[in-house]
Amino acid sequence: MSSNKYIKFLDLSLKTVQSSRLNLYSCKYSKHVYTQHQLLVLVLLKEYISTDYRNFVEIVDFMSSIKEKLDLDKVPHYTTLQKFVSRIPSLLFNIMLSRTLKLFYSHGENASITAIEATGFTSSYASHYYSERTGKLRRSFLKTSISVDTDKKVVLGWKISQKTDHDVKHAKALIRQSNKSRKSECYVMDKGYDSEKIHALIREEIKADSIIPLRVRKRKKIKGKYRKQLNLSFDKITYNKWNIAETTFSVVKRKLGEVLRARKFFNQVKEIKIRLMVYNINKKVVKIICIKLRISTEPNFPYWS
Repeated sequence: MSSNKYIKFLDLSLKTVQSSRLNLYSCKYSKHVYTQHQLLVLVLLKEYISTDYRNFVEIVDFMSSIKEKLDLDKVPHYTTLQKFVSRIPSLLFNIMLSRTLKLFYSHGENASITAIEATGFTSSYASHYYSERTGKLRRSFLKTSISVDTDKKVVLGWKISQKTDHDVKHAKALIRQSNKSRKSECYVMDKGYDSEKIHALIREEIKADSIIPLRVRKRKKIKGKYRKQLNLSFDKITYNKWNIAETTFSVVKRKLGEVLRARKFFNQVKEIKIRLMVYNINKKVVKIICIKLRISTEPNFPYWS
């Protein structure tokens, strides 16, 4: 099982990259030693193994099956991968995310319930001891919000910012993005997203249901048409599925890490997007292996194998 998962991950990654709009070469004047497809698959595999560029290149050099799959005569230098990630546009990963979703959904299939949650990925590469001694405290994290299909447990969309924007601000952009990638019948969020504007966006523009617990204050009247409706009837069973988004972040951080290796902000954003795509692709890998070995894919089976 462990020997097959890397090959299956490689096959699915290659399929996803080839279906994206990424050209084989960055320009006609490039050296044409490696294709951009080969480099991007290697970057995804590096994040899957959860190691740095130097160690990853040394590991791949001993893996003949990977070099054969990617048709590599020689393994690229680690700086080649670093420069490739810096050069590739961040918007391409949005296209690739939609390609990973095609691994899980049939044409026209919608999500039943979508959960939205936010967390932070540590961006400081300085140790806590060094920061204490020098007094130079750096920005501690990049705020990351995701939307997750609570049935298939895959990431549908993301919103990443360097500033600690309010949850509601992130949610507006994320809801519209998720609706384009995969329509949903209902959106669930925690109290941090309690806003009449969010309800109006989901129910009037998106044409879906919204379940967000109210932040009730003493001596304060509940305002808003949809907030008043939720106060009278709140579907707690459906709302509890919001925890799946929190679990998704937990899996990503435990298996791929919460500390970002990149130094520049734009590369840090790409690193987070790559990790979330790796999570989606791995979900499909686990599903294929479970079917092959006739293992149950119920929630008690590990999300990561």
